Amino acid sequence: MAATDAAQAEAHEPKTELKRVLSPKLLLLFIVGDILGAGIYAVTGDIAGEVGGMAWLPFLIAFTVATLTAFSYLELVTKYPQAAGAALYTHKAFGIHFLTFIVAFTVVCSGITSAATSSNLLAANLLTGLGVGGDDGPGALGTMLVALAFMVLLALINLRGVGESVKFNVVLTVVELFALAVVIGIGFYAMATKGADFSQLTTFESSSDRNMFAATTVATAIAFFSMVGFEDSVNMVEETENPRQVFPRIMLKGLGIAVLIYMLVAVSVVLVLPIKDIQNFDGETGILLEVVKTGMPGFPVDAVFPFLTVFAVANTALINMMMASRLIYGLAKQEVLPPALGKVSRRQSPYAAVFFTTALALALIIYVSMQKGTPVVGALGGTTGLLLLIVFTIVNIACLVLRREKAHPKAFRAPTVIPILGAVLCAFLAGPWARDPEKYIQYKIGAALLAIGVVLSLFTWFVHTRHHEKTRFSDIENLEE
Repeated sequence: MAATDAAQAEAHEPKTELKRVLSPKLLLLFIVGDILGAGIYAVTGDIAGEVGGMAWLPFLIAFTVATLTAFSYLELVTKYPQAAGAALYTHKAFGIHFLTFIVAFTVVCSGITSAATSSNLLAANLLTGLGVGGDDGPGALGTMLVALAFMVLLALINLRGVGESVKFNVVLTVVELFALAVVIGIGFYAMATKGADFSQLTTFESSSDRNMFAATTVATAIAFFSMVGFEDSVNMVEETENPRQVFPRIMLKGLGIAVLIYMLVAVSVVLVLPIKDIQNFDGETGILLEVVKTGMPGFPVDAVFPFLTVFAVANTALINMMMASRLIYGLAKQEVLPPALGKVSRRQSPYAAVFFTTALALALIIYVSMQKGTPVVGALGGTTGLLLLIVFTIVNIACLVLRREKAHPKAFRAPTVIPILGAVLCAFLAGPWARDPEKYIQYKIGAALLAIGVVLSLFTWFVHTRHHEKTRFSDIENLEE
């Protein structure tokens, strides 16, 4: 009977035209590389500033929240093995076209803000490696100009129609892992040769007047930016060998490897650098470089390390901008955004969508850079986390709603309490109590980006209404193809 049900379920599944080239090992490298990316370089100093020596704890909590949501993604992706992701799950669960659009555009915006964050990180590390600015580090203007130039370079790459290469991703993932291994290795070498006070790892010391719960909540919201990326792997489901059996195990293993690396990095930072130095650190992106310099002074690795981090964040930015332009193109072809955004060049690259997403990224970098007293990476990286927390809340709820539909007999099923906890915790971390007042700019940025999407969608609806046409998703399963 079970075999019959499986055969019937397989018969009703959409046939994929994508070649299943991802083995379990390649998928694992893809997931680990996508999670590691820019996050660890951006947030470690801020987290230590909030909770002192317990900097490892927010990473662990963020990993727990991400894993709860990953269980929901695993149930949904094995039930609907198409590459449309959160938008598809929202559409199937609620059937409200406007909500589906909002979720899809929120994912677009998260990709743009993430790429803008990575661009600023890359600019700061590149200029530091080149010695621009001396001991004071690169100035805000120089960092902004390099970040803008890098975004333009990404646009040119996208315009040439260069697709995401799994083999290229593997190479960059190895570079990312090597850079973080340098930090961990030097950190533990310093502990062994100079001694370390391990009691610091359980010492709560906040630079603010918050209690431990409030400070840990804020630090976890910051750390969440470093755990995003696992959801991108959903887009690779149609290219994975035996996805129903392989995907759950590999995604959870990838999350585990990533959080282990993050916690080892956090331990290295806390035990090598004095807490007060960490909390008073001026640089947004150089805290890991400081560990390298302090842990092994005189060793030339500190001259190479900034360039290694450039590789770590460049891949993140490229993948996110390709994803954002691809989704904008898909939304335009689905006729829920102006058709002009769906135009392609002779090289078959979606040039209109590339121009649109690049323009938004450039505007974001300029706007946030001009806000005095607002860290660019904190504002844009925090906005990425905020937007994805909202998406994850909806995905967890959709997982519960879609329990009413019959699943494939071999589909993954999470215990009911997991999506409930995932939805509650994601919604909690998206609230204003999980942010400093000076970081409320994240809400302004997110709202402004979504408002642009709503205006464009309403314009499309108005044009269609005049021609007595409907504005609705016509083929949601193929949104990202």
